[in-house]
Amino acid sequence: MSSTKSVALYFGTFNPVHIGHMAMANYIVSQGPVQSLWFVVTPQNPLKASSGLLPDYQRLELLRRAVGDDLRFRVSDVEFKLPKPNYTAYTLMKLKESHPNHSFWLVMGADNLQTFHKWKNQDYILNNHRILMLPRPGYDGGEWVNHPSVRILDAPQLEISSTFIRNSIAQGKDVRHFMPHAAWVYLDEMNFFR
Repeated sequence: MSSTKSVALYFGTFNPVHIGHMAMANYIVSQGPVQSLWFVVTPQNPLKASSGLLPDYQRLELLRRAVGDDLRFRVSDVEFKLPKPNYTAYTLMKLKESHPNHSFWLVMGADNLQTFHKWKNQDYILNNHRILMLPRPGYDGGEWVNHPSVRILDAPQLEISSTFIRNSIAQGKDVRHFMPHAAWVYLDEMNFFR
């Protein structure tokens, strides 16, 4: 008889992955209630514009290089095979079907919880999964602070974003220390965002 494995799912476009993503993932696995974390690369967020996105497999490769040989992390392309736009509830159903012995926690920033009421099938998510809420500047979690399906993590806050990195590269600035080294090398070699 196998035991349930707790896995955090960190969804995002990762356009590109940066040290803030990796620091949060490290914090979640080392300080949180899970044994591992999967980065789920989202081809299309239904609540965001898709212009300016690197192709799916290039963002996947950037993440693979960022993760390297760290066995606590996995990079998933599960949403590449699902209908677009991608809805988290459908992805969670698919993952649960494929991995029945896993308990999935959804990683969300406090800012994303502010728009959670717009998500498709949010009741399914709350009734079948737990949410790990990461703090964000200017967001206190609101109504979610005492919700039984939400666990608030006291994680450090890094004010770095993929937008900052893209804009910096477009302006010819050096971003090598804002990204995991192997991911930066690939991004630089491919001339992304220039």
